[in-house]
Amino acid sequence: MTDDGLESDRTAEGHHIIVNGRRWRATDPSIPENLRQELVDELMAARRAVKAAEPGARRRVQDAKTALGERGAPWWEEASAAQSEERIAATIRALTRKRAESSICPSDVARTVGGEDWRDRMPEVRRVTADLASRDLVVVTQKGEPVRIEEARGPVRIRRGPAL
Repeated sequence: MTDDGLESDRTAEGHHIIVNGRRWRATDPSIPENLRQELVDELMAARRAVKAAEPGARRRVQDAKTALGERGAPWWEEASAAQSEERIAATIRALTRKRAESSICPSDVARTVGGEDWRDRMPEVRRVTADLASRDLVVVTQKGEPVRIEEARGPVRIRRGPAL
C-alpha cells in the first residue's frame, strides 16, 4: 500500500511500484526511515500546495520526489556528477522547507543520498551547500552564527535562506 492508501505492488527488481496499473519509480530504499518520512511529509504538503495553487508548489513536489529518488537519475544506477549534485540540492531544499523553523545537518542530506557510503558524500554535500548559500537559498550556521561553509571547521547546520 502507498502512503496515500492506494494498492500497489513492486516489480520483481524492486525499482518500480505498480499503482492502479501504472508503473512509478520506487523510493530509494537506502534512505533512513526517519528521513524518508520527512520527505514524504514534505511531498504531501507540496501536493496540497499545488491543489491550492500556491506559488512554487510544483518546485516543492519536484524537490521532494527528486530527494526520494523518484525523479532524476535512477537510484540504482551510477549518477553523473551533475545528477548527484541536483539530488543533493533537492534534498537540501526539501528538508529545509520541511524543517522551516529549525535546521538540518549536512549528514542528513548525505545519509539520504549516499546510503551506506554516506560519509564519502559529505564533501559533495558541503560543496552543493556552499553554492545554495551563495544564492541565499540556505544559510549555514555554526553555534547559531552564520558562517561560510568553505571556511567552517567542525559541525555546521543548514537552515532555509531568504530566497527559498
